[in-house]
Amino acid sequence: MKTNTPKIYSNIAIIILIAMFFSCVNSKKEIQDFLADKNLPIAVGKNVFHVYKDSGKITSKLITPLLHDFTNREEHPYNEFPVGIKIVTFENNGKDSTTITGKYARTYNKTKVSEIKDNVVITNHTENTILETNQLFWDQKEKYFFTEDGFRLTTATDTINGFGFESKQDLSAYIAKDITGKIETKESDL
Repeated sequence: MKTNTPKIYSNIAIIILIAMFFSCVNSKKEIQDFLADKNLPIAVGKNVFHVYKDSGKITSKLITPLLHDFTNREEHPYNEFPVGIKIVTFENNGKDSTTITGKYARTYNKTKVSEIKDNVVITNHTENTILETNQLFWDQKEKYFFTEDGFRLTTATDTINGFGFESKQDLSAYIAKDITGKIETKESDL
């Protein structure tokens, strides 16, 4: 009886390869848990340009050189922007826009609150108003900014410095705390 040795070795090799493929399968959850345990993002985006739409209208644009996606966290999923972020929001069919920039940002997915740090600048292009601070929190659901850090608010007529600031997303209807500077008021404001 004659045996074909090369065929036997070939069949054994195929069986071993198939066994290896089936033994190396990890579920998506296992991979996410591994990445969460090692504090690694599940995705990294470079040179991200993302457009947000609502009912077919552009509501905002996000531009960042680097995005880390940590949405695999059970307690507090978030996205991190470690080297800077620029967000442009549009209101009233694009007539009013606000630009938000900072050197670091983190956005929490469940609460829709973002923390933006280091050289934070917010510009309302319609009113030509600029807010500068080192740390800012942005409640995206309420369209509201707040900080307890030092700030400078520059309007067409005033420059206000202080510690503690709250306002609508378009920098209107603001509350400035512990302020210094010259502020022009009208009798109707009193």
